[in-house]
This record gives sequence, C-alpha cells and structure tokens, in this order.
Amino acid sequence: MTLFRPCIDLHQGKVKQIVGGSLNDQGADTNYVSPYDSTYYAELYRDNNLTGGHVIALGPGNKEAALNALKAWPQGLQFGGGVNNENAAEFLEAGASHVIVTSYLFEGGQLSADRLEKIKRETRKEHLILDLSCRRTDSGWNIATDRWQTITETQITKQTIQELSGHCSEFLVHAADVEGLQAGIDQELVKVLGEICEIPVTYAGGARSLSDLKEVDHLSNGKVDLTIGSALDIFGGNGITLDECIEWNQSR
Repeated sequence: MTLFRPCIDLHQGKVKQIVGGSLNDQGADTNYVSPYDSTYYAELYRDNNLTGGHVIALGPGNKEAALNALKAWPQGLQFGGGVNNENAAEFLEAGASHVIVTSYLFEGGQLSADRLEKIKRETRKEHLILDLSCRRTDSGWNIATDRWQTITETQITKQTIQELSGHCSEFLVHAADVEGLQAGIDQELVKVLGEICEIPVTYAGGARSLSDLKEVDHLSNGKVDLTIGSALDIFGGNGITLDECIEWNQSR
C-alpha cells in the first residue's frame, strides 16, 4: 500500500523546493523558500508521526540545518546529500535512521562495487538507502549523479535492481526530469519500479495532488511510496495539504 513520505530539501542552508534538473554550482530555479527552518519541519513530521521522510542536502552549506533536523527527530528521518564512507557514520550517530547515497558510488560513470562495499561496512545494509535518481534516455532511465547533472551508464533495469537490492534496505528514486515541475508523475517509471523492486522504494517527482497518491498506488500495486514537495501547502503549494497526506496514510 502506497504511503506519503515527507521531505526536507535544503539548499544554501534554507528549506527550499527547487526544479530538480536546474541545480548547478551557481544555484537553482526555485519554487519556494520557506520562512521556517529545518527543525520546524522535522518537528511537524514528528508530531504527526510521518515516518520514512528524507532530509536532502542539495550542495554545500547545509550541514548545520541537516543536523538540526536529525536532532529534532532522532531515528525519524533519513539523510542524503554528499554522503560517503567517511561521513556516513556521523549522520547515523546524529540521529538519521538511514543514509542515502548516490554520487559516491560512481567512478567515471560506472558503479563501483568497491565503494559500495566500503560504505556498507560503515552503515550496514539495514541503514543504507541507494538513491537511483534518474533521467529518461532513449533506452529507458539512467541513474544521474552530481546533483542530477551527470548521466551515468547504469540503467534502471530488473537486473540492476536485483543486484543492488542485496546491498541496501530501500531505494529512493527522483525522476529528475519532472522534479519540482508539478506537471504530473512519470507514470511509466512508477509502473516499472512497482514491477521490478522487491524492497521498499520511494518515488519523487512531479506529484501535484491527492490523485497522484491514488495513481502511484494503482500503477505500482501499492509497492511504491510517494514524496510530494512543491505542490504541498507547507511548501507554498496549493495542490494538496499535509493534512490530506496524513489522512491518506492513516487510512492505509
């Protein structure tokens, strides 16, 4: 059964909603900058028992805000953004239930089995989430790293998912091409994830209303969870309210 998963996206130390594909060293196209800090959102999710949410640091300058969120709700949030084998333990010790890893795992566009083993030694499988955020290509979807700017040679296929499932407890998949656009989810990708993933997976990108939760539930046979960002009222959106998401989860 599909659940709503909350998020806290951090950019330049502030809670923001950005257009995912626009992120680069100079900044990003921004949908919303919150007047509230990361602690506010962590406490909001904690008070409403919204579990499995993620704090994502989009570039440098976000560590303090990330640690504040993890402190506000120990074991209630996952953390991703620049995680590697040298700093993963720090975020787990700071209160993250899991760490989320992407770019570190790749060298020269290739998935590194050595790096995967190194970080797994630090986190153990049960605290590791692999971020398979991707961009659509002529042949399907390829994992994108470095703030979704570098398209790797690794495709999201049944074989890839099966191989990686043995190394982590969950997957997180941002559809970078539709992230932040509020133009609808990537239906094909959600359907594929529902068919090939045997461990928990959360999809993010394009969600704009309660009907998207229903659609993801239908397309994935309830196997894929959904993150909603820019369309949510707490991030300045008018497509869906946090209260509706809470009610949806409670009804599941």
